[in-house]
Amino acid sequence: MSMAALNIFTRPYSPTASSLGPYDFNHHNRFNVSSCKLHSLSPRKSNNRTSRLYQIPTHFSKSGSGGCSWMQNNSTCHNTAAGNDCSRQGELYSVFPTKPATVSSVQDLFEFICSGPLIEQMGLTPEKVSESIDKWLAYGTQLCRLFQLNELYLTVPQKARFYHYYIPVFLWCEDQISQHRSMFKDGEDIPPLVIGFSAPQGCGKTTLVFALDYLFQVTGRKSATISIDDFYLTAEGQAKLREENPGNALLEFRGNAGSHDLPFSVETLMALDNLTKEGMKMKLPRYDKSAYNGRGDRASPSTWPEIEGPLQAILFEGWMLGFKPLPAEVVKAVDPQLETVNKNLEAYYDAWDKFIKAWIVIKIKDPSCVYQWRLQAEIAMREAGKPGMSDEEVKDFVSRYLPAYKAYLPTLYSEGPSGSNPKHLLVIEIDEGRNPILGY
Repeated sequence: MSMAALNIFTRPYSPTASSLGPYDFNHHNRFNVSSCKLHSLSPRKSNNRTSRLYQIPTHFSKSGSGGCSWMQNNSTCHNTAAGNDCSRQGELYSVFPTKPATVSSVQDLFEFICSGPLIEQMGLTPEKVSESIDKWLAYGTQLCRLFQLNELYLTVPQKARFYHYYIPVFLWCEDQISQHRSMFKDGEDIPPLVIGFSAPQGCGKTTLVFALDYLFQVTGRKSATISIDDFYLTAEGQAKLREENPGNALLEFRGNAGSHDLPFSVETLMALDNLTKEGMKMKLPRYDKSAYNGRGDRASPSTWPEIEGPLQAILFEGWMLGFKPLPAEVVKAVDPQLETVNKNLEAYYDAWDKFIKAWIVIKIKDPSCVYQWRLQAEIAMREAGKPGMSDEEVKDFVSRYLPAYKAYLPTLYSEGPSGSNPKHLLVIEIDEGRNPILGY
């Protein structure tokens, strides 16, 4: 039987302040397989990384009643034309095949996980994967819930996105947080670990951060997400920047170094760093890209989400995080207009990068992918009823970023971000489909 027998249909779920907290994966028989007769699994010889015999755990938890929750029909959700009549309390509702899954389907999932391109880089062996297979299953289910996917019909790319990408990166982040927290003594205030995500536009970094933040919430860790977009100048500030740099297309619109409110970003990051106690609250700034027909403006503070401490992680993402200033002659050779941008970049380390203690760099082979990815994002925005840029406007918009990609990405990939430590840096190369093909 195929791996699909493992899969379950989960109700779409969005975390709220009232429903989040430490998540009991064994509640209502979740992932308790004490009565599932699973035997030793032998990874197929076609995968040279998993050529020996390993034992999948037959008892994943110490609590809960017996039964394999993904193998029984316990549906309590009734679909109607008007929608799903399901509980809104965050419980898991599933439709299961009536025929129990065979051992081969567990083996298929185990092998699929072990074949991922990030496994070796993260120091995960098949033995370690087998020991934590319950977590992999639980996280996979939660991601299907978050993205409103039917696990019975996940495509191979969707499975790869979850089990080869999001979950391994989440485990890496958890390890980084543990290392960070171990540096402090009992009773000390522990500032949240700032994890930087540097990746070109449209490659899926925002969705990755969204998934990671959700997994942190359901596993009991408090996290916050911010983007360099949240620190763009207001529409008024951007207009002033444009007036001060007449004829420089790279600074005509938001995006390049110089178009951010750096004092505002420092103020925000320092406030987040101090969010170490229960009851401490603050609002996270947000940017409205749809304002002014796609030119954007800072969103009204009344719409900013509020977070409460103590935070354990801050997920900070942006297309140019970690870029380093280069010699003037180098950037002028790429594009003379880049010289001013390069000079502006000198202030960014103190405003952003020095706060980041762990880095994830998403690497692409060809920056030209950015145009197609950005176009897809704008089309989705328009289909959602929000004003977005036209196809021609997208082409013009992306063209203003390409010189920076050409100038700064090679150094980012070869040397890492400014001030980064190789022990706290994960580089993930992705293909045109935004799926990982290599990690180092």
